[in-house]
Amino acid sequence: MTEKLLQYLWNYKVFKHFDFRDIEGNAIEILNFGKWNTNAGPDFLEAKIKSKGLVIAGNIELHIRTSDWIFHNHSQDPNYQNIILHVVYQNDADIDVLNHKNVPTLELRDHIDQNILWKYEKLINGTQFIACENIFSSDTIPVNFHESNVIKKLDEKSQEFEKSLELYKNDFEAVLFHSLAYSFGLKVNAQIFRLIAESVDFRVINRIRQNESQLEALLFGISGWLENPKDSQMVVWKREFDFLRKKFCIPDLRFRPKFLRLRPPNFPTVRLSQLADLYFRHQNLFSKMIKADNIEELYEVFAPVKASDYWDFHFNFGTVSKFQPKTLSKDFIELVILNTVLPLKYTYHRYQSEEITGEILEFYRNAASEKNAIIYGWKKMGLNVKNALESQSLIYHYKTSCEEKNCLNCGIGFKLLKESSNV
Repeated sequence: MTEKLLQYLWNYKVFKHFDFRDIEGNAIEILNFGKWNTNAGPDFLEAKIKSKGLVIAGNIELHIRTSDWIFHNHSQDPNYQNIILHVVYQNDADIDVLNHKNVPTLELRDHIDQNILWKYEKLINGTQFIACENIFSSDTIPVNFHESNVIKKLDEKSQEFEKSLELYKNDFEAVLFHSLAYSFGLKVNAQIFRLIAESVDFRVINRIRQNESQLEALLFGISGWLENPKDSQMVVWKREFDFLRKKFCIPDLRFRPKFLRLRPPNFPTVRLSQLADLYFRHQNLFSKMIKADNIEELYEVFAPVKASDYWDFHFNFGTVSKFQPKTLSKDFIELVILNTVLPLKYTYHRYQSEEITGEILEFYRNAASEKNAIIYGWKKMGLNVKNALESQSLIYHYKTSCEEKNCLNCGIGFKLLKESSNV
């Protein structure tokens, strides 16, 4: 038993029976279990009980053992002066200050199904893909589970965008550029690519985006790759970068992307060239993404993008490789759309259209499911992940609940713990 589990059981009223009596044998009727307080102070606020014929309103404090009241120094804390009931799993001591104030103590040990404790212990101590793997069933997934998760993720992402918009004076174009750079960097170079994008005023990008070579030169130069040219094309890029640096007073900052443990198609050289090509091809990129009515229109924006001709024969500077046009894969395009484009589209429209949530969810429903280790883990457990709405939901849920073993705040965990069957 943990205090968090005890609070959970109290909040959701998960008990074998409710004929509560205090440790002196007096009947206690819980008229209102109170509001779960996750901040400092008593665990449940604005509760109401009936004891010895009197109805009393106030706060309730929960502990594993009665003696925890002493160990937590509650007697000296003014926040605990309005306690009307002390709820414990096990009564192991008399608390003089509570006795003096006639605050009853309620022991819950005989009111809690031991199966719940066994299940919870297995959940938090499990080493499987998810804690409930051995007892999981698709039937325990709540109604609208996937929609709820994706909306939570969109709202969290929207808050991040709004902070960026405040910083960049509501310039959606600039925030889109920074966010796309982050996505093109993937896990290894995401933060570095964002720093590269943010180090230049977006107005400079707009000024030079019709010249793909200059746009590449700018990104390569800020990456610190043009200091010692290895071939004639690098000499051209260096000359362009030196010109741009003086013309636009580019800060003398260098952010060096990483190559370690990356497959060649994901090398930062290739990804930055593709990002430059995206902005070269679409002079009104933000407008196209915002106005897109379906997922196919968004695919069409990214599908023609490829690294410049130099990269047909290179993965890195100065080293010739077999001919291979560096186009964007369908999986990569989906990754960018799902994690950057749709959340920004949601942020842009959320205060202008009441229907935007349903429209964005429809985009996710019409996109293919992602393919990664997390989705593979869910599929091994028997889930048929049909589209990106479900894959995004399951990835979000895994990262926010399963990885943290936050089973008590999980809709699936709630159902599993309430089941009476043994583990």
